[in-house]
Amino acid sequence: MKSTVALFALPLVLWSCHEASVKPGINADFLNPDLDVESMIARFETESREIAKERVRIADAVGIRTGQSVADIGAGTGLFTGLFASRVGPGGKVYAVDVSAPFIEHLEVKIRESGMSQVQAVLCKEDSVELAEGSVDVAFICDTYHHFEYPASTMGSLHRAVRPGGSLVVIDFHRVVGERGDWVLEHIRASQDVFTAEIEAAGFQFVEEVEIEGLAENYFLRFERK
Repeated sequence: MKSTVALFALPLVLWSCHEASVKPGINADFLNPDLDVESMIARFETESREIAKERVRIADAVGIRTGQSVADIGAGTGLFTGLFASRVGPGGKVYAVDVSAPFIEHLEVKIRESGMSQVQAVLCKEDSVELAEGSVDVAFICDTYHHFEYPASTMGSLHRAVRPGGSLVVIDFHRVVGERGDWVLEHIRASQDVFTAEIEAAGFQFVEEVEIEGLAENYFLRFERK
C-alpha cells in the first residue's frame, strides 16, 4: 500500500514543480492555428515599427561572424532571418525558433523559396526553445522576452543550448511608469531591471547595453553565457 500511494502521488509532485505562468494567455493569438500570418507581416515588418526600420543596424550590432550558429528566438515572420543567414554564410546555421505553428509554416516556405539552406525553422514549446545542448553561438531575443510565459524554464533551456562563452542579445520595450503609454504598461509585464535579473538568474552574465541609432522605445542588452 505504501508504494501504491507513492506511485499515485508522483504525478502530483511533478505537476506542482512546474513553473507557474507569469502572464497567462500572452501568446493566445500566436498559438491560434488560424492565425492570419499576412496581417502579422503587415504589423511586424512595417517601417513605422522601429525594430523593423532599424533591423540592419540591429543585425550589425549583434556581431555575428561567418560560420557561427545563431538562434533567433521568437523569429515570428522572419524579419531577421535573411539578415542572419547572410551573416553566417552557407557554412553557418540559423535556427528560426517560434512557438506559433503558422509562423513556422510561413518560415519554412520563406526558407525554401529563398534557398537559405543554412536556416532551420524550429517549433518550440511554451517553456522550452527545443534546441540541442551546446548548439548555439549567439542567441537573439527581439521584442519577445516579454512573451515568455514561463521565463525561468525557457531561459534554462536556452542556457543549455548556448555554448559556454556564447552571447545573448535581448531587445525589449522600455517600461517606465509615467513615461510610457497604457499599452506598454499593460502588455510588458516588467521593467528592464527585472528582465535583466531573470536572465542573470538563468546563468547569463550582463555585458553591456548597446546604443542603437533609431531605437527609442527599445533597449539592446548583451549577455554572455557563463
